[in-house]
Amino acid sequence: MKNSPSIISYTDGFTVRELDDFARRIEDLGYDSLWVTEFTGRDPYTTAAHLLARTDRIRIATGIANVYSHDAIVAAQNRQALAELSGGRFVLGLGVSHPPMAAMHQVEWLPPLRKMRDYLDRMEATRVDSPKAAAPAPIWLAANGPKLLELVAQRLDGANTYLLPPAHTKRAREILGPDKRLNVVLPCCLCEDPALARRLARRALSIYMPLPAYQKEWGNWGFDASDWADGGSDRLIDAIVAWGDESAIRARIAEYEAAGASHIAVSAYNPEAKGSQPHWKLLEALAH
Repeated sequence: MKNSPSIISYTDGFTVRELDDFARRIEDLGYDSLWVTEFTGRDPYTTAAHLLARTDRIRIATGIANVYSHDAIVAAQNRQALAELSGGRFVLGLGVSHPPMAAMHQVEWLPPLRKMRDYLDRMEATRVDSPKAAAPAPIWLAANGPKLLELVAQRLDGANTYLLPPAHTKRAREILGPDKRLNVVLPCCLCEDPALARRLARRALSIYMPLPAYQKEWGNWGFDASDWADGGSDRLIDAIVAWGDESAIRARIAEYEAAGASHIAVSAYNPEAKGSQPHWKLLEALAH
């Protein structure tokens, strides 16, 4: 791998002790950053603050903080405070998510580009009356579509892409230019049984298959409605999930890096346990 990868993990099911142990072990393995997800459990800024206080070197990122869950003033405050309190180890990952998230917060869903532009304008206009860090926390935006990628190229530090093939990564790099960070979030499953690997992937990705935004992007890269029906076709699953032995997973990572990814954020599926327990065999293998 060109660079040390990152880890993105659903940690809401961890106890505080499990969470702390997980973060310290990821740090000791030398990963670039640990990303905190947001669903309907812990607030990601709160979890990030906790983990920054429990670790020493690793960067902690929100992956992502939803702009319908947190207004722009709060995001500006958290960006400055967590960067300053952690000595520069915080990364602000933002995303618009999908209409159901806006509905959950009883706010109007807006076109993603308009929403993000307005949000960033409000953040930039916010005065935060607390000490500043030596440098502002980077902002990485979840951006699969070309318009959001163009916004990253114009205003932000990097983009996160998810559930798309290397051909999309190549196009994303062309839009971003050579200097922006391009994080490819890549589901990985250290499992040589095709049926089991695909079954785990379908279960993990079941919330994404019905979403129109993903379906639109998949349609742009040679897939059609038959590929996201019934949990996802083998063809789609194999295109967006790296599974197999270690060499097969490393080969898939290399594909994305050759296409222009500057960093890989590993989402590790565990074929050996139920729930959200980490698959340390994979995480230890990819750390080296």
